[in-house]
Amino acid sequence: MKQSAARTLIAGCILVLVGSLLAHWVQTSGGTRIEDVRFTGDNGQTLSALLYIPANASADSPAPGVLAVHGYINSREVQSGFAIELARRGYVVLALDQSGHGYSDAPAFSNGFGGPAALRYLRSLDIVDPDNIGLEGHSMGGWTVLAAAAAMPDAYRSMVLQGSSTGSGRALPGTPDWPRNVSVVFAQYDEFAPLMWEVPRGSDVADSEKLQAMFGVDDAIQEGRVYGSVPAGTARVLHNPPVTHPGNHLSHASIGHTVDWFALTLSGAQTAGVTGQIWFFKEIGTLLAFVGFVVLLCGAIKQFIQFPTFAGLSGAPINTAWTQRNGKWWLLAALSMFIPVAVFYPVFSMAASMLPASSWFPQSITNQIIVWAVVNGLLATALGLVIKAEAVSFKSLSWFAAARFALAIVGVGYLALLLADYFFLIDFRFWFVGLKLLSLDQFQNMLIYLPPLLVFFLLLGRALHGGLSVSSDTVRQQYLSNAMVLAGGFAIFLLAQYISLFTRGLLLTPAEPLNTIVMIQFVPLLVIISTISTCAWRHTGSYVPGALINTMFVGWYIVAGQATQAV
Repeated sequence: MKQSAARTLIAGCILVLVGSLLAHWVQTSGGTRIEDVRFTGDNGQTLSALLYIPANASADSPAPGVLAVHGYINSREVQSGFAIELARRGYVVLALDQSGHGYSDAPAFSNGFGGPAALRYLRSLDIVDPDNIGLEGHSMGGWTVLAAAAAMPDAYRSMVLQGSSTGSGRALPGTPDWPRNVSVVFAQYDEFAPLMWEVPRGSDVADSEKLQAMFGVDDAIQEGRVYGSVPAGTARVLHNPPVTHPGNHLSHASIGHTVDWFALTLSGAQTAGVTGQIWFFKEIGTLLAFVGFVVLLCGAIKQFIQFPTFAGLSGAPINTAWTQRNGKWWLLAALSMFIPVAVFYPVFSMAASMLPASSWFPQSITNQIIVWAVVNGLLATALGLVIKAEAVSFKSLSWFAAARFALAIVGVGYLALLLADYFFLIDFRFWFVGLKLLSLDQFQNMLIYLPPLLVFFLLLGRALHGGLSVSSDTVRQQYLSNAMVLAGGFAIFLLAQYISLFTRGLLLTPAEPLNTIVMIQFVPLLVIISTISTCAWRHTGSYVPGALINTMFVGWYIVAGQATQAV
């Protein structure tokens, strides 16, 4: 047992360290330096950003600058692919946390999303050439840079709208003269095509009358053709890469189009000797670190349970609900997999109107998640009462000791992220699935959301280990079975959703693009939850420690990664 715990701990530490080193090496390639900056925006709002400074930029030799902005319920790190490649080519890049996102003050959507203030800050840097400024934004980040362009029409030379649009109720309408020198990179399978460009499918964007009005034409736009004039500020180009709305971040084509557009419309970049794209290795690095984080938590569970202070928690599972899988087990497992999916959209819709963002519950998406969680905890319990298995007894333990144990486990993970941030300026993530450090405001908000999350994880843990455990399972089968039950339904449904999108150009639920993208995070998150819960149950004989650990972890993950709409 001791050797197994030590090996797991060491493996977790190695993965975190190797992943962090790889990510840091990639994002500082070519001598790029990264600074975590704060500056004051409109109405006293504090805004947060990562500033990528290439080796060639100095006060004596200012470099062209780019303001890069993420989309809704994301953060500055999601723009790292664009920032890394632009910085490698000599651009100073300011990757902004929009208002109410990341470490920028709430509320979201306020003060032009933070865009005008960010553009002023970028222009104020003595290492930036104020006559060579580009703007790049994804989704709502596009509306952020459009707000900056509207507020300061002479303060930039060109922009790239990634999966975004003019108008749409959030920005000024596009015209042949505004915005200045704009590239539209809109994915063929973008889930938001009707909202952004008023066409049913992303592949139809060239026929969008709204886009044609901005290009100054009245027929289909030719992809890749530059319309208008760069010196006159009227240049326009459309690219339609074969990815999804969030897929722009993981697209070499989308990032390449951005690099090419700024090379055409800005001057002063230092591109000699820079070829290809390396940003994806940073994604691999932060993914390795995230996997290491989960392994580290499991190692800490195994190790800490051996400490005298937690000796009362130690114990093996006493019994299981089933001796082997039969028809009733598979029925219960199938219902447990697909009921949470079936109620996902209806409960999210209900929660949006029933529990809007307020001073008590300030994050809209988090509010929807906790309502869904409590509903599904109750449904899981009811399901176990209808389809009954053998009664399972759990180890009796001290709740106070279990809480201290959970706090210690999560503390180990938080320390790992704190060190990775301090030494390497990274978080743990892949794509938009990211684990970030909490700000003080976010920590206070997390405390509000912990009680309903605890209810969910207690009910879920009891239903999972008390209703679906099988005595004949090996250790590996226990982990795989629990992961399948929690995450399998979402994985299967999302596979069907995106098969539909890639074959027909439409989701099965075309009216639910945002919640479908939110659902993507549920798959890896539920796998992590099942892993932590199973590990804790196997080593304590109770579902309570795992429920407490998951409550803290998920509360941290969600609140740090979501937009805050109220203060």
